[in-house]
Amino acid sequence: MFSSSLRTVARTQVRSFAKKAAPKKAAAPAAASGGGSDLAHQPSLKLFGVHARYATATYVAASKAGSLDAVETELLAIDSVTKSNPAFSSFLKDPTVAPSAKETQINSIFGDKISDITVNLMSALAGNARLSETDKVVGAYSELMKAKRGEVAAVITSAAPLSKAVADQVTAALKTKVGSAKVVLSMEVDPTIMGGLQVQIGDEFVDLSVASRIDAVSRSINGPQLSEL
Repeated sequence: MFSSSLRTVARTQVRSFAKKAAPKKAAAPAAASGGGSDLAHQPSLKLFGVHARYATATYVAASKAGSLDAVETELLAIDSVTKSNPAFSSFLKDPTVAPSAKETQINSIFGDKISDITVNLMSALAGNARLSETDKVVGAYSELMKAKRGEVAAVITSAAPLSKAVADQVTAALKTKVGSAKVVLSMEVDPTIMGGLQVQIGDEFVDLSVASRIDAVSRSINGPQLSEL
């Protein structure tokens, strides 16, 4: 079981992260819709799969309550704690703890410390034995929020860290591709690509790495020989 001391640590870390992640001047939340249909609160991006269903249901509930940003902050806080707190991560992934027991523990850990919407999501994941997939649900919710803000996620992978000047050039090039959308750029380093770049923007992947070029040359050389066998 998750000890009381670890519960306290988890609560404290979530509250601390949420406070730091919250915007300095958050806009007042929109009034909750009393009688509107779910259609008016559906996200603009359609995702598929189990994780997407949890994320979309949470998005609709948060939209009705005018707390989309607050729920996103809380979910990112939980995800951060999961990655930084091995004990909490083990608790989420432990298959020997019954779903009902995990659900009780989740309510005990968070209780009224975060919004009912976020607690309900975590409780549902616990009850359905999916707490180990929390990071995927959080990722899906973040994708929905990026779409709402008109953002496009882009990941640039290079063999060595890019200078600011080169990174700015890449960002400018990406902006011409996505039009008015805001590019949210993250950089990764992978020495195995040897040089060049790999670009993941939305669901599109472009491989401009040296490794891919070498592989292409190798295939072109070996192709005719293989076809003659």
